[in-house]
This record gives sequence, structure tokens and C-alpha cells, in this order.
Amino acid sequence: MLVDSHCHLDRLSYNDIHIDLADVVNKAKLRKVEHFLSVCINLESFESMLELIAPFKEIFASCGVHPLYLKDSEADLDSLYHFCSNPKVVAVGETGLDYFYSPDNKDQQLAMFEQHIDVAVATKKPLIIHTRDAKEDTLRLLKHAGAERVGGVLHCFTGDLELAEQAMEMGFYISASGIVTFKNAKALQEVFTHIPVERILVETDSPYLAPIPHRGQENQPAYTADVADFMARLKGLSYTQLCQQTSDNFFELFKFAQR
Repeated sequence: MLVDSHCHLDRLSYNDIHIDLADVVNKAKLRKVEHFLSVCINLESFESMLELIAPFKEIFASCGVHPLYLKDSEADLDSLYHFCSNPKVVAVGETGLDYFYSPDNKDQQLAMFEQHIDVAVATKKPLIIHTRDAKEDTLRLLKHAGAERVGGVLHCFTGDLELAEQAMEMGFYISASGIVTFKNAKALQEVFTHIPVERILVETDSPYLAPIPHRGQENQPAYTADVADFMARLKGLSYTQLCQQTSDNFFELFKFAQR
């Protein structure tokens, strides 16, 4: 069994690549991907995403405001808390900091990130963190706001070993996406050789960042199997071992998710 620990199911190409969400789920299950975490990137799209995934018990939800969507969002703390309190929601995010694409609104990003940590602590749900070119501020705010009380995951990880190790000390997991399979990702692959498999998740981040051999195509949850296969070989484990451990890790972290 596999879990796609991070996908954006409301952003896939329906009526083009896929018939509907049931088609996406069935394609994934043919490759033994049996659970999914559908991640919200702004509050405006949360309710429609929730409606889309509602019929599927194997699909869990998160709610948050991605740092690159702050300018377009009407997010407020009360709405964030209300949505994150929904029983279908097992995590808060994705949230975090992105100074690579959006260096001009750091103060706004930091304020919203701290609000997400506060909501995560209040709802006792783990955080899904996006961080790019913001290592120091990410770690500082996680420590300052008490994120270790709920833990979480650094998703689609592309950072260095120091970032991973300090995050793991606060109870965080590190998630591998299709990026780790890329030929130019040797440094990232080296980092993952040092991360204990007990702290690794696998994801697609679909529809983005399709792994090899699907690079250049729209990503989808079925391709979690390709990420897992690469990670098993990188870690010197059998495919079955890697799938079992990362699935166990998912349910250990996201305690509101039911197998």
C-alpha cells in the first residue's frame, strides 16, 4: 500500500486527461496507491475542494494558504480555524515561506505562517510546510511558535541536511516528491540517503513535478509509485519495505486520518 501524502486533486485536468476524480483514484489504486491527502492552497477554493473529495473515504483534506497565494487571498484567522476544524481535515496547510518567487512580502508571509501554526496547535493537527530560500526564518518561526507540539512535514523537500535534521528534531517528517528522481538532483538524493526511512513520506504534488519517467507530463497520484520505487533503490530497501514504512509514517503523523 502507498499513500500520496500531498496532491492537489482539485487542479487536475478533468475532461481531458481524466474523466473525473473516480478515474484518478482508480488509476492510482491499480498501482496500489490507496490513500491520498488533497491539499488546499487558499481558503477561497477550500469548500469546492471539499465537495469534490467528499464521496471518497480514502481521501483526506488539508486547509491553508500557500505563501504564493497570499496576495489573492481573503484569509483571516477565524475562517482558517473554522475550516481546519472540519473532521475531513487532517492537517493545516500548506503554509510556509517562499522567498524565491515572492521576496517582496516577507512580513505578510511570516504573519500568515505564524497564524497557521497557532491554528495547528489549537486544532491539534500537524502542519504541511512549503519552504524555499527561507531556511532560517522557517526554522526560527517553527521554534518560536511552538510547532513541535503538533509536528508536521516539510513537503516536496529540496533543502539541505541541516534543515531536515533541525525539522526532524521538532517532530517533522521529510517528504520526497518527483524532484528527487530528476537527474540533476544529486545533492538532494544525497540528503535523502541520510534521512531515516522512519521519517520519510512520499508524494506527487500533482499536477506538478511529475517524476521520471513521466517528466513533462501532468503529474497524478498514480505516479507516487514511481517516487517510491526510486526512494526504495536510493535507500537500499525493497519496494515493499519502503511502501509499508512510508504509509505507516503517514498515519503516525496524521493521526486524524483513518486507514
